[in-house]
Amino acid sequence: QVQLVESGGGLVQAGGSLRLSCAASGSILRFNAMAWYRQAPGKQRELVAALTSGGTTNYADSVKGRFTISRDNAKNTVYLQMNSLKPEDTAVYYCNAERLREIAPTQNYWGQGTQVTVSS
Repeated sequence: QVQLVESGGGLVQAGGSLRLSCAASGSILRFNAMAWYRQAPGKQRELVAALTSGGTTNYADSVKGRFTISRDNAKNTVYLQMNSLKPEDTAVYYCNAERLREIAPTQNYWGQGTQVTVSS
C-alpha cells in the first residue's frame, strides 16, 4: 500500500519561512502528479501547488511568488518551500499523489497532514 508521510510543519511568525516534506514509501515516478493541499477550519480543502511527472508546476494565486514545489526522485520526496508566510496560510497541509491506471480508475493517495500555524 502506498504511504505518504508529511513533516516540517510547526509554528512560525509572519514573514518567516518553512519547508514541508512528503516522503513516499516507494518511487514517486509511479505517480503522474503530486501536490500539496491545505484546509483551514470551516473552509474547503484547496490546491496549493502541483507538480507533474513531466515537471510542470501549478500554484494557487494566493501563494504564487511565495511557495515553491519541488521533488527529489532519489529520495522519493516532494517538498513545499514556503516563504513570506502570512497568517492566512495557517492550515493543515496534506500531500497528495495521483496515479493514472490503464484499466482501472484513477487512484489518489493522501498523507496524514501536518499543521502549519503562522502568528502575527
